[in-house]
Amino acid sequence: MKTTLIAIATASALTAAGSVSAHCSLHEKYRYQGADSPMIAPMNVQAGFIRTGGKDMQTAVRPDIVDTAVAAGSFDTLVKAVQAAGLVDTLKGDGPFTVFAPTDEAFAKLPAGTLEALLADKEKLAQILKYHVVPGKLNADKVTSMSKLATVAGSELPVSSIKIATTDIVTSNGIIHVIDEVLIPSS
Repeated sequence: MKTTLIAIATASALTAAGSVSAHCSLHEKYRYQGADSPMIAPMNVQAGFIRTGGKDMQTAVRPDIVDTAVAAGSFDTLVKAVQAAGLVDTLKGDGPFTVFAPTDEAFAKLPAGTLEALLADKEKLAQILKYHVVPGKLNADKVTSMSKLATVAGSELPVSSIKIATTDIVTSNGIIHVIDEVLIPSS
């Protein structure tokens, strides 16, 4: 019983501190039954809530990178491109990823016909989109302290070429920095 109370108190404290997300809070809403019984049993917890000190506390669930981009309303072209390139599942995955997200206006700056040609060439489109993604969760301070970033495309992105309009949009699986141009790898 003592082990159970300590586990619940620790998990509650982590959830209160924002360290555990709602859809996997308390290890998928399960608890340890004690030293004599190493079995796992479901807890009586409402989805998104956990009982602490007699009060219900809602845990905040941040949307992932794709859902954040969709909700923003200024990344419709990026979302369409991610879908066309078959990268939705990747960017909804665990990550973490740092994404330099071009706005719709950034895509509109491309020469006429470029976007249409990219949407028709899934492989080339995927390479360009992957050039906008860096493994890890790098906030603006970390990004600007580096000279180059290794992208998931396998190439290096010079930090000096990135003009970030909005920084540090935190998602459940990474971070988004809004940029006002589409980054094209040199090769």
